[in-house]
Amino acid sequence: MAPYAKTGGLADVIGALPAYLGQAGHDVRVVLPLYDKVDTSKIVLEAVGDFNVPLGAHAYAVRVFKKTGNSPTVYFVHCPELYARGRLYTSDNDEHRRFLALSYVALFICQRFEFAPDIIHAHDWQAALVPLLVKTLFAKDPLFRRTRTLLTIHNLMYQGSFPVEYGADTNLDRYSDLFHQDLMKQGRINFLLQGVLYADGVSTVSPTYAKEIQTAALGGGLDGLLRARSSTVVGILNGVDYDEWSPETDRFIPHRYSASNLSGKEHDKQHLLAQLGLPYKSGVPVLGIVSRLVGQKGFSLLARTMPDLLRRLGFQLVVLGSGEPALEQMFASLQRAFPRQVCFYQGFKNDLAHLIEAGADMFVMPSVYEPCGLNQLYSLRYGTVPIVHRTGGLADTVQTFSPSTGRGTGFAFEHHDEAGLRWAIQAALATYRQPAQWSQIVQNGMAADFSWQTQGRLYELVYKRLASS
Repeated sequence: MAPYAKTGGLADVIGALPAYLGQAGHDVRVVLPLYDKVDTSKIVLEAVGDFNVPLGAHAYAVRVFKKTGNSPTVYFVHCPELYARGRLYTSDNDEHRRFLALSYVALFICQRFEFAPDIIHAHDWQAALVPLLVKTLFAKDPLFRRTRTLLTIHNLMYQGSFPVEYGADTNLDRYSDLFHQDLMKQGRINFLLQGVLYADGVSTVSPTYAKEIQTAALGGGLDGLLRARSSTVVGILNGVDYDEWSPETDRFIPHRYSASNLSGKEHDKQHLLAQLGLPYKSGVPVLGIVSRLVGQKGFSLLARTMPDLLRRLGFQLVVLGSGEPALEQMFASLQRAFPRQVCFYQGFKNDLAHLIEAGADMFVMPSVYEPCGLNQLYSLRYGTVPIVHRTGGLADTVQTFSPSTGRGTGFAFEHHDEAGLRWAIQAALATYRQPAQWSQIVQNGMAADFSWQTQGRLYELVYKRLASS
């Protein structure tokens, strides 16, 4: 949950959606681990309860703290044995218990404070057993009689698949017939699969991704189950916190600007290039990338396309990210081969991420699949034209620009191959050389609204439908 603990877009959703819901008049409680990475010096915490959490043959002493101050209410689950790992997610052999404990404590908190939730909104495999717990071990508690559950899948490829022996730690032995029997015979249990089976509703983070996960290609083996309940699977795009991501107010950029006065953007471009040691020349476009460098993000397409394009077309490329060594090495080699055109900053710097969004002319996202994506949404607001693969949330948010109609906000290539990426980059660069067309596409993007005021209302509609079912 941003700003307390963040490793991806989920944190931004949990930071913004409950805040919107609270402002809309709902009673919202968020429960998350008190990871050792949470900076407790910046929040005031009040101890509100101690719990013993048995998980099979294991037991954990847990203390719950409540954040005091502004809504929404946030409960932090303190258990150093589980959450003092130096990172949010691990591959340790007790990873399943770390989040089983979180799931149980969330329900214990409801009981302790007699909070009867209309909706429990569980996110990803880590909380995906909550719907089954509500329907079994907690079913007799009248507190949960009217409770409905919504499971949101932020990335279907992370499913929480574990050896079947770990099932004892769920405390659901007497309900073992409710686990997927064929999978158990194969020696596995799958937390996300169980969530898909027993949540009252399933959502994901874009309408197109909601369709894609019901196909064999992107369904991760769960497509059949999702198709079987397709009427209850919805896609809602992530919103953007425009208080944090807007060129008019961004505290991380030296020159603020707006759709009506874009002069600051060129100054930010000059500042960006100076910061990274690249020369500035008026009229030379800058392409930006800010990303985890992993296979899903599709950067392998750049290995053979980018040297030729850089050589022929003379643009500049700035990259911020880290991840798989092969991709890091690829960008490092581009920097060595084109020292006046390419800068690769290995790692992550939040202020530099903002500066790239503001100072770049175009933003490249060639993802193989992308459940929602946030950087293309930031780019639109900053007048930085997205170049994307037409998949998932990228397909829902970036429409290819048409010079004849003046409509469109970026360039989306259909097939995930080198020819597609090459076409999109060349089309963007050709449009950049047409000032009137470029001005139109920039204005189109900056006018788009992906605020939580818009997206939050869609969640409210889903909640109300579930609550009345």
